[in-house]
Amino acid sequence: MKQPAIQKVVTFLILTLLFSLVFYRLIGRVGILHANFLVLGLMWCPGTAAIVTRLVYQRNLRGMGWGWGKTRYQLWSYAIPVLYALAVYLVIWLGGFGGFPNSEFVHRVASQFRLVNASPAVVIAVYVGVAGTLGVVVHCIFALGEELGWRGLLVPELAKVTSFTTTALVSGIIWSLWHYPIIFWGGYNGGTSTWYSTLCFTLMVFGVASIFAWMRLKSGSVWTGMLLHASHNVFIQAIFDPLTHDTAVTKYVRGEFGVGLALACLLVGYFFWRKRAQLA
Repeated sequence: MKQPAIQKVVTFLILTLLFSLVFYRLIGRVGILHANFLVLGLMWCPGTAAIVTRLVYQRNLRGMGWGWGKTRYQLWSYAIPVLYALAVYLVIWLGGFGGFPNSEFVHRVASQFRLVNASPAVVIAVYVGVAGTLGVVVHCIFALGEELGWRGLLVPELAKVTSFTTTALVSGIIWSLWHYPIIFWGGYNGGTSTWYSTLCFTLMVFGVASIFAWMRLKSGSVWTGMLLHASHNVFIQAIFDPLTHDTAVTKYVRGEFGVGLALACLLVGYFFWRKRAQLA
């Protein structure tokens, strides 16, 4: 069992790198803010690599985790990013590390949703409702590309040959490294120095890698990863970040490149690591 699993992992990683190189170069030219379709293409590189790898070695797509599994794991997959993100941003807002709400963003949303006469609370509630539902559905299309790779192939194959701890750690390292080119050359950062953004992002990924791996192995479903990923991206990048008014230190604590989310994800990841004995 070990040799085929290792062969699949190595083949998958080589293909992921080869497919991603094209998008790294294109995103590096235009920048992450102007590359929505390129980002979609990049996020589907791991998924495409996983599908090709399965077909080469198995002649089928079994083992990807296509089954839905128990619904409670899917619901928790949606809710977990909301909970740890909300905890971080409440500390940011109440601690004075960033303001709430961002009036400029609220006014822009009010105009787009034709709610110019509505109170800020109503505008925010409508926006969060739409982004938290339809927005998550749209982001699932992006997230599924990565998750078919990282949790559809990488995690279950690693779990065949090593412990949960090593599986979570190795998948976190690979997941982090895969993002580095767009952090270094694509403008994907939090507006701080490259080393600080990279460090916080890496710590955050190490934390969530444990959550994603546990949910995938416990549920047997790749859809948990898709929902975790989409919910994380929407509530942090599309909801809490833009609703936060910047102060002098905000960029150092908020978002995927701030210390707040890095610490929160490490804590939640540690909680799931402690539950590793529940896995078969």
